[in-house]
Amino acid sequence: MAEADQTRLLALIEMPALLVEADKVTFANRAALALLGAHIVGENVRIALRAPDAVALIMRPDGGHARITGVSVPGSIWEMACHVLDGGARLVTLQDMSIQVSVARAHADFVANASHELRTPLAAIIGYVETLSDEKAGEDRQTRERFLGIIRREARRVQSLVEDLMSLSRIEAVKHEAPTDPVDIVALAREVAGEFGETSSVEVTSDAAQAIVGGDRSQLAQAIRNLVDNALKYGRPGGKVAISIEASATGWLLLQVTDDGEGIAPEHLPRLTERFYRADASRSRSLGGTGLGLAIVKHIIERHRGRFDVSSRLGQGTTASITLPLSGDQL
Repeated sequence: MAEADQTRLLALIEMPALLVEADKVTFANRAALALLGAHIVGENVRIALRAPDAVALIMRPDGGHARITGVSVPGSIWEMACHVLDGGARLVTLQDMSIQVSVARAHADFVANASHELRTPLAAIIGYVETLSDEKAGEDRQTRERFLGIIRREARRVQSLVEDLMSLSRIEAVKHEAPTDPVDIVALAREVAGEFGETSSVEVTSDAAQAIVGGDRSQLAQAIRNLVDNALKYGRPGGKVAISIEASATGWLLLQVTDDGEGIAPEHLPRLTERFYRADASRSRSLGGTGLGLAIVKHIIERHRGRFDVSSRLGQGTTASITLPLSGDQL
């Protein structure tokens, strides 16, 4: 194939592609120029790539494949292929593997975290059951009742975790399907607040009689319920939890759940929606938290094409905010 034909063909490839001859980059397609810069054409390949592993692969007599890190930005991961063409020129292609590797790592971390979260209460359950199997421990009524209480609590913890894992799985399975059923958020928020009883001090205020969004009612109820539950757990004992709803003329609804608790340190805020992340692990476990509540809220709101944020100041409480697009009928 003539050199002109080669370059025309390479220009059509979507992934970054280079031609290297006599240690110099003689051609780079648009994707390669965007990745590495327009200056690379005519440069020595060592200067153009500035990645020793990549250069070593290109210099190999028979070319080959390798996974290279840091070609574009630190931490990026690329699958690099070098093919030796007739005449000795080398065709170099790069495929970005950063997202795939990140997803695989996140999946592995998720499985490891879920296994750890399940293993801890199960170990306690098994240990106390084995202790109760001992005749002496079983005959002591106070010991038996105390151990059974621990078993019951840990079993419920496992049950809550399994339910949250299943819920997260169901939400992720339909995350690309935007729900469209009309849901009145004002009525739904009042319904959820009522579930916690009059003694919980959950107040609902709204600047509109109703606020209709297109959505999945059960999922939106779950999101609000998780936020109210968190606010009651981490708010000041005996304090109030406020749910406020605003429907703007720009076509967006803002729902906020605010508590008057101790607040959250700034370094924790960016990670609150990560699965199993806890700002205060020991307190969260003692209160029955699974570490998945806010991750579930985030996934639900993203499925509804909305946004979820948490703001907080130490000593001044925490506000969780949900922004959703109003239904066309509401505008």
